[in-house]
Amino acid sequence: MEYIIIAILIILLFFTLGYFSKKKHYKELDRLEAWKMDIMNRPVLDELSKVKQLNMTGETEEMFERWRKEWDEIITQHMPKIEEFLFDGEEFADRFRFKKSKEVQKLIETKLVDIEKSIQKILDELNELVGSEEKNRAEIEELKETYRSLKKSLLAHRHHYSKAAGKLESMLEEVVQTLSEFDEATENGNYLKAREHLLLIKSLLNSVQEKMALIPELLLETQTAIPSQLDELKQGFAEMSAQGYQMGHIQFEKEMDRLEEELAIYRSHLEAGETTEAKKGISDIQESINDLYDLLEKEVLARQYIFQNEPVLHEDISILEFENEKLKTETSKVLQSYHLPENDLDFQRNMDKLVSQISKRFMLIQSKLDQDNQAHSILSDELKELEEHLQQVKQEQAVYTAKLHALRKDELEARDTVNGLKKRMSEISRLISKSNIPGLPSDYLSYVSGVKESLSDVEDKLEEIPLDMGSVRIYLEKAETSVEKLYDLSKDLVEHMVIAEKVIQYGNRYRSKHPAVAEGLRKAEDNFHNFHYQEALEQAAAVLERVEPGCLKRIELDLES
Repeated sequence: MEYIIIAILIILLFFTLGYFSKKKHYKELDRLEAWKMDIMNRPVLDELSKVKQLNMTGETEEMFERWRKEWDEIITQHMPKIEEFLFDGEEFADRFRFKKSKEVQKLIETKLVDIEKSIQKILDELNELVGSEEKNRAEIEELKETYRSLKKSLLAHRHHYSKAAGKLESMLEEVVQTLSEFDEATENGNYLKAREHLLLIKSLLNSVQEKMALIPELLLETQTAIPSQLDELKQGFAEMSAQGYQMGHIQFEKEMDRLEEELAIYRSHLEAGETTEAKKGISDIQESINDLYDLLEKEVLARQYIFQNEPVLHEDISILEFENEKLKTETSKVLQSYHLPENDLDFQRNMDKLVSQISKRFMLIQSKLDQDNQAHSILSDELKELEEHLQQVKQEQAVYTAKLHALRKDELEARDTVNGLKKRMSEISRLISKSNIPGLPSDYLSYVSGVKESLSDVEDKLEEIPLDMGSVRIYLEKAETSVEKLYDLSKDLVEHMVIAEKVIQYGNRYRSKHPAVAEGLRKAEDNFHNFHYQEALEQAAAVLERVEPGCLKRIELDLES
């Protein structure tokens, strides 16, 4: 019984799957059928009828016949075949041959896609043809008007174009010929060909317009403006040469020959109606002319600079040499009293070399000026470079001089500082004396001895000849630190002594009643008599705080008030 139920369930499952699969394939076949009907109902013939408004000859007639034939093939051949495939696909689905039905569906879709592409190609070509006719009709009159305007302008101003007028006329004749070909193509229904002619006409007219705008201006430059500038340059060069300017480095004659040759070439280009290369070439020539003007002006300015600055530089070098001798003398004097680092001595020796080099370079420039065989621009550059070098050396001289002067200043400041430290030591001594301190601990006395020795070392260094200020600064810094530390130690020592004494005196009231306090105070007194004031204070304060908390603070406040 179970097997029968299972068999029935399997059969039911099979039929259920089959039912839904058939439904799925029917749905796809219905979609393809709708697609096919949509294509057949397209108004392609209505679109093709637009062509009949054109001249049905030549290219137009050929294209129309081809499009109509392709559409007829789609309707009469391809669509019936697709109808057969749709029937086959449905039949395969009815028989549960779903794989075969799927293959047929794919084949139908491929063919429908191909048909869509064919229809789109027909419509694109049709729109291009009709659009070409419309554009041609809209644009040709404007182009004819442009032609008439250019022709009229050329006739009225022919003299502005010189020999180039012939080239322009030839281009306008080509426009006339192409217009004739355009009309012929249009009459024969060859609208796409006519479009090509129209675009050529447009290109020719644009070229003529551009040339007619440029040629008069460029001819004026090549025939008048540039030759005038070249003559002016030649005259200026000749006058400057007569005035003694050395300008061989410019290679003026060679450059003028090159420019005149190029000018003739570009003038011939213009006369032939070739403006693109001529325009760029003329611009390059003008740039070269400007460069020549700049070079000649540079020589004039260089000569003026030399005339104005050579005497000034001569005087500055004399002053530099004088200052260097002064610096050498001052260095010798300083060496008698002070020790100078080796690098400072090297600086002075190097300064001698630099000053000598500057002087020799200036003499060489003067020699070149006397010989008058070098360009002033070159010599002015050398003078400027030498002047910069001189200013740099002057700055280094000033820094070194200030350093020498600072040595004496540093010595005086060091002596003043030592005197200040001695006064500080006197203050410390008075502080100790006024405190009536019973005695001083050994470590304090030892530190005082070290501070005095440090001060003595500074004074010894200041008396050395030659004086080494580097060493003086090191010893002085050590002495300053030691004296300040001694002052702080002294204040603390006196303060500890005073408070310790008061605390011990205050604690005497507890001696009889508190043996522990009595013992603690005894030890504190021992430290006090041995000059260990801080230990005495700590010992006494510790035992008193146990019997009277806060007493140390009150004692300190009483002392401050």
